[in-house]
Amino acid sequence: MKKKRYFRRGLSLLLALALFLPLAGREMVMESSAVTKAEIDALKDKSGSIASQKKEIQSQLKALQADKSSAMKKKQLLEDQIDLTRQEISNINEQIAMYDKLINEKTVELEQAEADEKAQFELFCRRMRYMEEQGEETSYWAILFSSSSFAELLDSYMMIEEIIQYDNKVVDDLVALQEKVTADRTELEEAQTEQEEAKARQLAVQEELKSQEAEVDKLIAEINAQEDVLEEMEAELNKAAKELDAQIKAKEKEYAAQIAKVPSESGYLWPLSGSYNVLSSLFGPRLHPVTHKPGNHSGIDIPAPSGTKIYAAKSGVVIHAAKGTGGYWSYGNYVIVSHSDGTSTLYAHMSRIGCKQGQTVKQGDVIGYVGTTGRSTGNHLHFEVRVGSTRKDPVNYFKDKALYVRDSGRLVSIW
Repeated sequence: MKKKRYFRRGLSLLLALALFLPLAGREMVMESSAVTKAEIDALKDKSGSIASQKKEIQSQLKALQADKSSAMKKKQLLEDQIDLTRQEISNINEQIAMYDKLINEKTVELEQAEADEKAQFELFCRRMRYMEEQGEETSYWAILFSSSSFAELLDSYMMIEEIIQYDNKVVDDLVALQEKVTADRTELEEAQTEQEEAKARQLAVQEELKSQEAEVDKLIAEINAQEDVLEEMEAELNKAAKELDAQIKAKEKEYAAQIAKVPSESGYLWPLSGSYNVLSSLFGPRLHPVTHKPGNHSGIDIPAPSGTKIYAAKSGVVIHAAKGTGGYWSYGNYVIVSHSDGTSTLYAHMSRIGCKQGQTVKQGDVIGYVGTTGRSTGNHLHFEVRVGSTRKDPVNYFKDKALYVRDSGRLVSIW
């Protein structure tokens, strides 16, 4: 008789545990999704901050609209705006990727919840059918009155109470699972809707970027017609090149141990693909290509389409990778790589930077992309070579390469 009682009690407990354990697993999955949603919300907040900064720049541009003498200031503001727009596009891309992850998680959760609900509903139906067939209330009384002793009566009563609690839990869990299916489906639909909104925003911001780049191109055309502005640009570039020597020294000292560990090649790699070998400006004393007035050039200029990959000429450590500020705005977005043989190379006017300060790069690694940022009036790479603090003519390190320069519309070999 005791064995029979223990069996009945054990059976009811096992049934209760069978219902509880799957629910605990599902709660863990929901917690993981909640974190992902929080990350998306953080990205949205950051995107809102970027949009505010863009509006502020736009108001500054409007204030300069009628001032023809502020062409370079307008260009600087437009470039700042373009940088922010690119950050916004990158932010939206992250949001879309996050939504992909969230939608996948919510789809799995919904499928699991629907399967659990179906299984629970089938259990509920089986219990209802059994109660209808057996007459549950009559059956409970029959069990009680069939007891042979008061102790067995109490034991039977406790078993019946557990069965009633179990049946109540079957109903409660079914309701809870139905609510979870509804909630999961709603969350999935919301995530899908928000992702579509992000994709629409992505297209709009990409169009906005094209418009901003076209505005810069238009402004560059206006600047090229103003000789006084071009002369000012030339002077500012030369000033920045001289002032940069002290910055390079300080950074090379800071990264000395890291630089020493990177073997330096004996030769230089041309920083663009081989087809871009026609220079628009040479190193040293020159006639300005637009004003035709004498000046001095701190490097060489290699024209190429916007977005063309720029390669590290030698292995080394990136000691600078950022947009120039103050007097260094002349260089626009620029990178400096220091090499263990005591030389350094500079790459300026990038549309985008493809490396970070402190990063070790190998010869041929992509470190950025051609552009016209800073005091520049056309897409090209401004390339400098320094030995210590002395700027050298870069073409002398490429004696084995066919290089040309335009002279009165004709291509003339440098060698």
